[in-house]
Amino acid sequence: MSSREDVLSLLRNGEGFLSGEDLSRRLGLSRAAVWKAVDALRREGYEIEARTRLGYRLCAVPDALTEPEIRSFLGKTAVVGRELRCFDRLDSTNSYLKTQTDAPDGTAAVADCQTAGRGRMDRSFQSPKGRGIYLSVLLRPPLPPESLPPVTALAGVAVCAAVERVCGVRPGLKWPNDPVLNGKKLCGILTEMSLEAETSRVQSLVLGVGINVGQREEDFSPEVREVATSLLQVLGRPVSRPQLAAALLEELDRAYAVLLAGDLSGYLADYRRLCVNLGKTVQLLPFGGGPRETAQAVDIDETFSLVVRGEDGRQRTVRSGEVSVRGLWGYTE
Repeated sequence: MSSREDVLSLLRNGEGFLSGEDLSRRLGLSRAAVWKAVDALRREGYEIEARTRLGYRLCAVPDALTEPEIRSFLGKTAVVGRELRCFDRLDSTNSYLKTQTDAPDGTAAVADCQTAGRGRMDRSFQSPKGRGIYLSVLLRPPLPPESLPPVTALAGVAVCAAVERVCGVRPGLKWPNDPVLNGKKLCGILTEMSLEAETSRVQSLVLGVGINVGQREEDFSPEVREVATSLLQVLGRPVSRPQLAAALLEELDRAYAVLLAGDLSGYLADYRRLCVNLGKTVQLLPFGGGPRETAQAVDIDETFSLVVRGEDGRQRTVRSGEVSVRGLWGYTE
């Protein structure tokens, strides 16, 4: 760790004031180096009180998506988040991890801002600075490609669990992969897989999650405002982004372990409970155009595909690569 991180760790875990002499002795730093570290932390938004003969005391921490802040909330994970890379700005956390060919399984990238955030079908995902959590995880599962389509659904369940842990509210899931609150989209999830050309072996799977945390209504463009919301808008109070990012990494780690083990029954049951479409009339929107179809959403099958009953009374299964769904009168309803 850097001297800045060392000083922050001692201040965070200390009770009351710590003298400059004590910090210097415990860290093997000069008093000048301690002062420089404190000054750097203050410039990053940490409120550090200094008193003559007493020393330094950490009073408040910024809502920062930095490694020290996220790790202060992060428990021990088996794979996901063991390597954590934090950035002030990236074009896209997914795009960044796709270039990291030597990064180990479970490497996570977090950005305070994305300049080219993406969703499914290359749609833009608005990622303003200081407002959301933009996080991607690089996975290298030793599994065949056909076993990986449920990954996005598992991630949706993980997002809902993390939000409930930190905020006390449980989002629903709009099939196939949108966590929602109050009938509006709270989060976007994008999964991208890379295969070896000759063998079709999975080289990597990048799972990206963008959660709207502190956006106000005016932070969304007019067209997005109609379908999107944030935790701030729903709860009426701020939510710690580093705490939520840590909870998300822990929940993704649990989901990854279940994927590797092969028994998805628990997550399937959770997904069915969370799915806001079941029992409702939905519109099926074919990708690539074509007429919309009205149907009744009746079940989620074992591949996390949607079972619908058409107006002719026949049931069939639709997959996320074929259609999207929307309510008759709004995003989910």
